[in-house]
Amino acid sequence: MLSDIGLALAGRACARMARMVGVGVSRSTVLRLVDALPEPEPPAPRVVGVDEYATRKGRHYGTVLVDVETRRPVDLLPDRESASLAAWLAKRPGIEVVCRDRAPFFAEGATVGAPQAVQVADRWHLWHNLREAAERSVSQHRRCLQVLVPAAPQPDTEPAPAAEPATSPWATSSRYADRTRARHATIHALIEAGHSRRSIQRQLGMTYCTVQRFADAARPEDLFTGQWQNRSSVLDEYKPYLDDRWSEGCTNAWKLWEEIVPLGYRGSYGRVRAYLHLKRTSPRPVAARPPSPRSVAGWILRRPETLAEPEQLQLKNISANCPEIAALTRHVRSFATMLTGRQGEQLPAWLDAVRQDDLPSLHTLATGLERDREAVIAGLTLPWNSGVVEGHVNRIKMLKRQMFGRAGFALLRKRVLMS
Repeated sequence: MLSDIGLALAGRACARMARMVGVGVSRSTVLRLVDALPEPEPPAPRVVGVDEYATRKGRHYGTVLVDVETRRPVDLLPDRESASLAAWLAKRPGIEVVCRDRAPFFAEGATVGAPQAVQVADRWHLWHNLREAAERSVSQHRRCLQVLVPAAPQPDTEPAPAAEPATSPWATSSRYADRTRARHATIHALIEAGHSRRSIQRQLGMTYCTVQRFADAARPEDLFTGQWQNRSSVLDEYKPYLDDRWSEGCTNAWKLWEEIVPLGYRGSYGRVRAYLHLKRTSPRPVAARPPSPRSVAGWILRRPETLAEPEQLQLKNISANCPEIAALTRHVRSFATMLTGRQGEQLPAWLDAVRQDDLPSLHTLATGLERDREAVIAGLTLPWNSGVVEGHVNRIKMLKRQMFGRAGFALLRKRVLMS
């Protein structure tokens, strides 16, 4: 009984439940009982699904294999190397179908270990790859989205003349500026009271040249000269580009910094961020903004009948003014028809049609699908998919977190396969 509860709850939670029913046991004893259970030997599957799971996200991954027909896990591998998967498949020659995503190590492992099996690329991953490519394509034609922004109305009256910009680079909150203004006011007040410049020099403890410079300046701003005023910046050459991208709707400082580095910018990211912060915090008139590329890509990817009427009109307007987005919409919807109707035999014609249009992001996707053509056609034709495998990946995350700090691979494997 303790072994069964330990498989379900792990050590600490099992020990707590055991105390509630009058059995005193430690968490380490529970883990030893689970570890002493015989190794599970599930039958070899006919249709196997394979995917990766993270033991430490971003650093270390393993492989989970699931019997798609019974929806039960059949094994866990400690890594996601193609050689490990190939060795596992080679020991089970009865496998007929391998469901996987488009990761190259899984494709290589399935080809080497089970050459007799049909490889099936998961449909959800195919649609996800298409969504990413569509969003990049819309982002590359961001200017076309400006057609949805109404023109600003012209004012009826003559605008007021703009105020003359202050000549001081420290217009508000600089200690140097405040100190300069205070000294300028003090010196001019003493001059108006009839004091000579020598007298002011003695009273304020300044040199005669300093008093003379303040006395000759009609305004404090005339004294604001020196190394801080009108300094050139390494960013000056790239500010017109940043202004254009800002007006197009791209306000991410990191992305813009990455864009100007290939153009020759050698300054820091902080300088770009500071320049955009000034633009972001400066007062500007409230104006309508175009929809984001992600929103437009969402309109393209959704079924046309599910779009609200304003969304349909906006997408129609964009497509009428941008041939590339119109072509993208056509290709996405034809792929959706192919995917939902299980018409995988139409994939070669779809790839040829994509290459006829100027859509670099879709060209990249088409190249990847071409390399994995047989698995993609099978995924668009056969009823198998990796949905059940993704569910077990989420379950592994829960089991792993239950045993935080005590989850060795052997213990995790037993809990996944036996609980």
